[in-house]
Amino acid sequence: MEPPNTMMIDTPLTPLLPPIACTRSSDLDLPRSCVPWPLDKGHDHPFANNTATDLVTSLAKANELGPWDWPDRPVTFISDLHADAEGLLRSLVAARAIIRTSSGLTDFELTAFGRSCQIIIGGDCLDKGPSNLDLLDSLSFLMRSGTDVVLLAGNHDLRLFLGLEALTVKRGSLNAHMFVRMGKKVMPLLKEIFDRHVDADTVLNDLPSEKDCLRLMVPGKKWTRQFPKAAASYMNEAAIKKEMARLKKKTDKFAEHAAEVGLTLRELYAAALKCRELFVEPGGRYTWFFSGLKAAHQSGSLLFVHAGIDDKMAEQISRKGVDHVNRRFRKESRKDPFVFYSGTVANLMRTKYRDVDHPLTERGVEELHLAGIKLLVHGHVNQHRGQELRSKHGLLHLEADITLDRHSRSSEGLDGIGTGATIISPDGNILGISRDFPHAKLFNPVEILKQHGLAR
Repeated sequence: MEPPNTMMIDTPLTPLLPPIACTRSSDLDLPRSCVPWPLDKGHDHPFANNTATDLVTSLAKANELGPWDWPDRPVTFISDLHADAEGLLRSLVAARAIIRTSSGLTDFELTAFGRSCQIIIGGDCLDKGPSNLDLLDSLSFLMRSGTDVVLLAGNHDLRLFLGLEALTVKRGSLNAHMFVRMGKKVMPLLKEIFDRHVDADTVLNDLPSEKDCLRLMVPGKKWTRQFPKAAASYMNEAAIKKEMARLKKKTDKFAEHAAEVGLTLRELYAAALKCRELFVEPGGRYTWFFSGLKAAHQSGSLLFVHAGIDDKMAEQISRKGVDHVNRRFRKESRKDPFVFYSGTVANLMRTKYRDVDHPLTERGVEELHLAGIKLLVHGHVNQHRGQELRSKHGLLHLEADITLDRHSRSSEGLDGIGTGATIISPDGNILGISRDFPHAKLFNPVEILKQHGLAR
């Protein structure tokens, strides 16, 4: 069916992708030309090891163990949606995966390409943006439409799940802070839950006082003394100090942040309990979201995660496979919230290779290379000029968080609604599309190695 107000954007990209069928009169502001992927220093983050020489050296090292193994069908990677359904739909249009039939957030149809490809959502669906529930409804519709969707867990997604779990389990020195740890960013979701799903006239009658509701959500005075000792087995001293400082700030501002979205503490507690019912308990409207999350996904020589990797996870993946890691994720995330969140599986969703994170060294990179993994595709580190390639400890990273949600774009000085996707083709081409870079970026590792006389 031809969507209303369709216009064809005929671009030099058409040898790589078909033209876009736009369903709105406004332009998506996407690049109309394609250039070889820039391999010079990145635009936003001045890592010491992100020069063209480092990237080519890492490429050559990965290539020494054999040729690249590309996915059998196209892969579309979109990450860090942060509750912006419009950003998701525009990005799917940019990837040629859907045609929008009207302006609604579920008014779209899959294209032939959308039916043939695998769509990987790279984590952090929640927090920040215009509407968490609208985003989840659009995503649910996409999954029911017949395409193959892989959902990766992000740190924001995981933080909500573990915070809701900690709300109803026996409180102790390691988990009493996990709900308040979500901080200001979870307030818009809880406000949505309260407005759409809580019957204030009946629910509030059965709740404790404001003071008692606050006590049920934040850690007590004893926690401040007990946590550092209890956490010493799981975190280094720097990480514990950072956690304590973060929690003090969030606890002090907790009631204030609730008031900013128009909720009393009793209303906030009611919304949190309803959120747990909708997202965690069997039969909840959004239970599918957490039950469908994966920690990692491998397709040929590419490993997809939300944030990054460390030596222990590299060894696990190399010796036992990604399925083993995903089984660990499902099992361990449903146990002690803090122990899991500070552990190495959750590091896949948290790390930015800081001193407080689990380390990645040359040993871990070697394990991944021996397993045939040559490129890590991830989100988590948001970019302002499209996708970026990095070499970190000798491992190639494709950073594909292109700042899609309107909240982040507004606070970081970017215009409009974020749009773009990373498309990996079976022929070995990787295409990075973003409205924030004037050209689509084309990365073909074999061609780059040929240019430098290093191809096998």
